[in-house]
Amino acid sequence: MPRARIGLWLSLTLRSTRSLCRAGFMEGQPQGPPNPAGMENGTEPCGEERASEAQETTVTEGAAKIAFPSANEVFYNPVQEFNRDLTCAVITEFARIQLGAKGIQIKVPGEKDVQKVVVDLSEQEEEKAELKKGANLAPGDQPRTAAVGEICEEGLRVLEGLAASGLRSIRFAREVPGLQSVVANDASARAVDLMCRNVQLNAVAHLVHPRQADARMLMYQHQRASERFDVIDLDPYGSPAPFLDAAVQAVSEGGLLCVTCTDMAVLAGNSGETCYSKYGAMALKSRACHEMALRIVLHSLDLRANCYQRFVVPLLSVSADFYVRVFVRVFTGQAKVKASASKQALVFQCVGCGTFHLQRLGKASGASGGRVKFSAACGPPISPECEHCGQRHQLGGPLWAEPIHDLDFVGRVLQAVSANPGRFHTSERIQGVLSVITEELPDVPLYYTLDQLSSTIRCSTPSLLQLRSALLHAGFRVSLSHACKNAVKTDAPSSALWDIMRCWEKECPVKRERLSETSPAFRILSVEPRLQANFAVRDDANPSSRQRGLKRFQANPEANWGPRPRARPGGKAAGEAMEERRRLHQNKRKEPAEDPVQRAARLKTFPCKRFKEGTCQRGDQCCYSHSPPTPEDTAAAASPDHPKTSHQNPPGSGVAAGPGVD
Repeated sequence: MPRARIGLWLSLTLRSTRSLCRAGFMEGQPQGPPNPAGMENGTEPCGEERASEAQETTVTEGAAKIAFPSANEVFYNPVQEFNRDLTCAVITEFARIQLGAKGIQIKVPGEKDVQKVVVDLSEQEEEKAELKKGANLAPGDQPRTAAVGEICEEGLRVLEGLAASGLRSIRFAREVPGLQSVVANDASARAVDLMCRNVQLNAVAHLVHPRQADARMLMYQHQRASERFDVIDLDPYGSPAPFLDAAVQAVSEGGLLCVTCTDMAVLAGNSGETCYSKYGAMALKSRACHEMALRIVLHSLDLRANCYQRFVVPLLSVSADFYVRVFVRVFTGQAKVKASASKQALVFQCVGCGTFHLQRLGKASGASGGRVKFSAACGPPISPECEHCGQRHQLGGPLWAEPIHDLDFVGRVLQAVSANPGRFHTSERIQGVLSVITEELPDVPLYYTLDQLSSTIRCSTPSLLQLRSALLHAGFRVSLSHACKNAVKTDAPSSALWDIMRCWEKECPVKRERLSETSPAFRILSVEPRLQANFAVRDDANPSSRQRGLKRFQANPEANWGPRPRARPGGKAAGEAMEERRRLHQNKRKEPAEDPVQRAARLKTFPCKRFKEGTCQRGDQCCYSHSPPTPEDTAAAASPDHPKTSHQNPPGSGVAAGPGVD
């Protein structure tokens, strides 16, 4: 009994001692003020202290100003400013269409004044039009308007599923008119706490509502037609595949779905099996991999929507920098869903010459009474071996085979951005990309490239205007592609395209003796062209966007530009050690450049072979040594026992074997 009492007394003593030590340690630590906003939302992380103001960075983009920690705790990438600018422009035009049907006119800052300058109308005609419009309206029937930063009761409900710092949602609230509410969601408590502060900083708490939840569960909770969102924006780190099923159910009828994919290594064909597991399609390594990535994403979206009797209509699909971005509208209709199979296609691509053929999965044909009959397509469209080079084919897809842009909608966005260029920082690039998109052939999937065609037959590369002119002279259509600067998108069959390249090879001959008989170049050039190409440059061969020199590719805005590392809970600040590590990893697979002075001195240590033979005509300009040979070298060379084809340096001479030694 006494032993038990002694043990109990010792345990109580040790507990009190530990509590006193812990209290003394906490007294020595700096205590920050509590965060009311974080406590109210339940987002204050346990056991973590908020970063001090000195450890935060303030960024201004567009009309928004945000603060985010310098440590990599909340993801932010300044390179995607073009992505955010383009999204604001697209949602603005979408709001103009949706609210215009309800009789609501949106007001974009700076748009009216600029349009007055652009539109060349006389003042008298403007006054007559305004008087006539005012006379037709009753005093109580004035047109309703929606301005930026104001709540529109019949406006758009927007969801940003992965908001991170909240920059995109805040920009929507401050730059896009006609919004009812913007839900900025993120699963990270640290990110939601940061969003709450940024919302207060920009005074948009009446429009932007931060929320902490799993994006999938949040969208699944809004499947009812009355609770769906008009616009859903998904910009995850990597693949959006886990969110697509919930997104196609949570968007309203005719709503806008904006999706970004940054896993381009998967979509570009480096890992076909991974692409199939995420998007339901096999990606191929191809020169047209960026457009193929867009079409795979559209196929995946339509496939997920078809499960719920819905289908997608692409408005705009963009491949830029290190990601792809698609804007689609989602509709419901069982009859339209039946046509989805005929919109998908498989790709047969030759591994030798790169020629591709598309095979539709379904077939839609007209029947009696104006009905449409759907059936399985017939195929394949090719033989097992390529008709041009005899190599085998790879099978990819399925992918979206219909147009990937709505040219009318793209024209509206382009016109609005061109009329108000001061609205976005990347307006020049938006105009350039959209201008090229309006020039693309909408009914021609994928494309070839100039370097691909010329390298296949081992000949010099024709100019872009020469090849485009040859296709136009032959009666075919041709256009550029925003996804590749030297792309050739044409409706010409592959046989006509290779005939044009055969004609070009006759003007710039290739040494046939150097070609292997089994190579694609030898087999393609062994056939005489049936089409006589005309490479005279035509005026319409140079598209308007190229003549005006529009900007399609921006310069790197900062050092170490590109995809950012994933945000981490206890993110490390990008200090000097991290910058040094990035610098060392730049071009680590390339040989370091040799100093020209050192290279010239090294080559001067080797004797010139042509100088010995008396045929070198460079004189002092020769990079090798013209010093006369020593008597020892002459005697060694004249010795009958010395082989004529070898050159031995005396030991200790310090002359090493090099490119000048025979």
